[in-house]
Amino acid sequence: MKYDTRMSADAIVMEPAVAPAASVIWLHGLGADGTDFVPLVPELKLPDAVAPRFIFPNAPVRPVTVNNGMRMRAWYDIYSLGVRDREDGTGIRDSAAVVNALIGQERAAGIGPGRIVLAGFSQGGAIALHAGLRYPTPLGGILALSTYLPQAATVAAEVASADRSLPILMCHGRHDPIVPLSLAQQSRDTLISLGYQPRWRDYPMEHQVCAAEVLAIREWLLQVLAPF
Repeated sequence: MKYDTRMSADAIVMEPAVAPAASVIWLHGLGADGTDFVPLVPELKLPDAVAPRFIFPNAPVRPVTVNNGMRMRAWYDIYSLGVRDREDGTGIRDSAAVVNALIGQERAAGIGPGRIVLAGFSQGGAIALHAGLRYPTPLGGILALSTYLPQAATVAAEVASADRSLPILMCHGRHDPIVPLSLAQQSRDTLISLGYQPRWRDYPMEHQVCAAEVLAIREWLLQVLAPF
């Protein structure tokens, strides 16, 4: 599948050669930008019948406390290396609002919410989980890579729908030094306790994406975005 790539200050959009019947909104990690996962799209080798529009938004540039206040692209501030010590709730909610607006744009373009997947790596994955679980209409799925569930204490009260069939794929490195495997497993277990059925994959890697993981992502996307 060939894609036409458009770049702006806000996002990179990869438009398939055929009219898209689905969309994937993919959020990068801390300090990266929307270009980070663009090279992954050809590796997915999605067929024409499935090929979605890919949107890779750029996080705003802000000071990050844990990095001595250095300014970088970040979906929210990180106050300490203990990810759960204290969370930037305002930043998380603001970024979730950005995602909601992107979903709104895709819906206005004719893509139904059930055909929209939220994806993200690390900090971007945290926002994908936060926004996707709280979106008022069930989405096509959430792809959470090397990440964790933020605002876990409030998620039970804030999930938007009684429908727990939302497809979720969580992938993580067993040797991740940034987001510990135990934290990702705890996040998975929280989702299970809420009635979701996340699909879990872990790999002998650190804070990254590996070839076997790409294959798992492809298989999952083929399932959740299968043609009607």
